[in-house]
Amino acid sequence: MTPAPQLSLGLALTAAAGMIDVVGFIELGGFYTSFMSGNTTQLGAGIADLGPTLALPAGLIIMFVVGSFLGSIITGPDDRRRTMGVLALVLFGLAVTLALSVLGFTAAQAMLALATAAGAQNAILVQRGAARLGTTFVTGTLFAVGQDLARTVRGEAPPLRWVQHLLVWLALLLGALGGAIAYGAWHVWALLLPAAVYLVFLIGFAARRSHD
Repeated sequence: MTPAPQLSLGLALTAAAGMIDVVGFIELGGFYTSFMSGNTTQLGAGIADLGPTLALPAGLIIMFVVGSFLGSIITGPDDRRRTMGVLALVLFGLAVTLALSVLGFTAAQAMLALATAAGAQNAILVQRGAARLGTTFVTGTLFAVGQDLARTVRGEAPPLRWVQHLLVWLALLLGALGGAIAYGAWHVWALLLPAAVYLVFLIGFAARRSHD
């Protein structure tokens, strides 16, 4: 089982990821800043007909990998300092996205920075326990729901571990719902909501570190 404090932090980060996902999805008209399986499928279709859908999914995949690399290469003397570095990187990606939008860049250009931030987010939390927390995708999490439920029935897993996976999925769903509602009112500025979540986390980690 994932410890409750870690689970709570992870659920908040997963909800923030849902907000990012939905803003990018709407801005790009059906492409993704974090769901690379979908982009890979569309890239295959684009390669098949060499159409205009070729460059965008390819760029999003590349920048997601870049963000994953940058988020994973950040190191520190402890997990808390490393987490602060990744949070700062994600916030920078969101800031670049908003700045490019204000400067008149197209959504396809501005959302590349958002894909970088989405890739980096997956490195924020070190996994403890079974639940995958703070990630921007939940396909594996949904598989884990069914897998751990089967293990529970067979007596091979804690009775409620599958519920933790389900809560992660629900956090992404609620984050996407909130992000979609915010997008309807504020458009790309809805990204300020997840940015506020990351900023609160960054301040909180910094404050805890200063008192250690």
